[in-house]
Amino acid sequence: MADLTMLSNDLDERQGTCRVIVETPGGSRNKFAYEPASGLFRLTGLLPEGMVFPFDFGFVPSTLADDGDPVDVLVLMDAPTHVGCVVDVRLLGVMTAEQVEDGKKEENDRLFASAIHSYQHEHLRSISDVSQTLLAQVEAFFVSYNRQRGKQFKVTAIRGSKKAAKLLKAGMRTFRSQKGT
Repeated sequence: MADLTMLSNDLDERQGTCRVIVETPGGSRNKFAYEPASGLFRLTGLLPEGMVFPFDFGFVPSTLADDGDPVDVLVLMDAPTHVGCVVDVRLLGVMTAEQVEDGKKEENDRLFASAIHSYQHEHLRSISDVSQTLLAQVEAFFVSYNRQRGKQFKVTAIRGSKKAAKLLKAGMRTFRSQKGT
């Protein structure tokens, strides 16, 4: 099986689009993580009763973030997909964040994107088009999710699509330098 982290992300800077691999579908209590060595998705955690992922959560292939994993992305879409689904998205922005675990602080940003194939979110072109209520709820989810896992999570800023593209391109450079592609 092909290593999904090595797939092209099909970044189109002019259109602000790329592709994402879904690890955890929206509405799921189960947290999945892709394991490149096996090409499979491992169940890595379970959210408490009543807590679910608000939208599909995954990664942009051919990228590496500061935490050593591919760049994280939350995909706004009409209905959940499934683990391992490839979704074409439009970059909206980024939630920059600091995460602290065992006294060690690291950046752990989350890109925001909307699925290209969406009726509810097709009008979104920027993070400023996303309701402040929804952004606050997603922030509360990530704070609670990380607290449940023994980590502190603090949002430091909400930035637009230019910052998201810059972060994505940095992740692509890191991937190329570390993977030798």
